[in-house]
Amino acid sequence: MIYPSIDKLLNIVDSKYELVHVAARRSKEISKTGYLQMSANEYKSAKNIGRALEEVTEGLITIKKADK
Repeated sequence: MIYPSIDKLLNIVDSKYELVHVAARRSKEISKTGYLQMSANEYKSAKNIGRALEEVTEGLITIKKADK
């Protein structure tokens, strides 16, 4: 089972493409800086991309809407 579920993530983020973009940017940021928003033992995933998705689910990453 994948955690967090795609259904839960899409309730937070408008589209799959935006979700991929946000998660990829946060994952790269974690790789560069090593900064985690939760303690390491709170994450279910060991990989940075999974940790980024968990942060989105927990509301630790705010997604700003672009003005059109």
